[in-house]
Amino acid sequence: MIEIFLKTLPFFLIIGLGYGAGRTRFFPEDATAWLTRFVFYFALSAMLFRFSANLSLGEIYDTNFILAYLTGTAGIYLLATAVTLIRGRGVEEAAVEAQCAVIGNVGFLGVPMLVLLLGEQAIGPVMLVLAVDLIVFGSLIVILITGARDGRVSIGILRSVGLGLLKNPMIVSIAIGLSWAALEIPIPGPLNEFVSILGAAATPGALFAIGASLASKSAERLTTAGWLSFCKLVLHPLAVAGAALILFKVERYSAGVMIAAASLPVAGNVYILAQHYGVAPHRVSAAILISTGLSIFTVSAVIAWIG
Repeated sequence: MIEIFLKTLPFFLIIGLGYGAGRTRFFPEDATAWLTRFVFYFALSAMLFRFSANLSLGEIYDTNFILAYLTGTAGIYLLATAVTLIRGRGVEEAAVEAQCAVIGNVGFLGVPMLVLLLGEQAIGPVMLVLAVDLIVFGSLIVILITGARDGRVSIGILRSVGLGLLKNPMIVSIAIGLSWAALEIPIPGPLNEFVSILGAAATPGALFAIGASLASKSAERLTTAGWLSFCKLVLHPLAVAGAALILFKVERYSAGVMIAAASLPVAGNVYILAQHYGVAPHRVSAAILISTGLSIFTVSAVIAWIG
């Protein structure tokens, strides 16, 4: 446990550095927004393209893996939804809180950290988790909120969801990389060097951006935020572990990567969605802040356990 904690500590120290820079206003909010955009559209996309271009869909696709992750995640999603509805909140708030309970920071934190800690063979499982989060649950929150407001799910909503997925640089970069790999075209030296250099900026840039963005988050509504953080850091990895190891008997290494990915703190893009739709942004903000702070210890514990 101590050894794993010391290995994960540098990642969280960079997050802490970003938090300090943001908190002291040395790195203002507009600078954080531009750094996040650089990482999201350029550095992380380059990293994902390079990873996926050296894989094949046959190497990373695993039906049992996807079913296990979907089953474990859906269980906690439904639990969080039920708790919100029992508290007398509406469908919109239930959708946002359920998203907090199951969507971790796989893109900005999981991809760079888990690949470095668990080895390059973790790339495929991490990308599968990321794809399920983006395609299934990223679409679901939009459908639920928009459908609740319109009173029905229309073709227009589904069209907007589809266009949103096609415009997501993480999905696009993975798709292009896998297509490149399927064509079995060698990556030219200059292009490989280009995406390697650009992709190398993803890890420090993403971690620093996470920390700087946390500086603007508030710690209000602690009871609900604490419950959602407990769902994300404890219940989600436990449910995924049960589905992967008992129900679907996923290969041990891949199951371990899946469980580690499920243990990551609440993703920042949940706050973006909550703010965009005007649904409980302060609650989400607090959940991100609390879960990220506690994940220094919980993620280390999970990685030590799967190891």
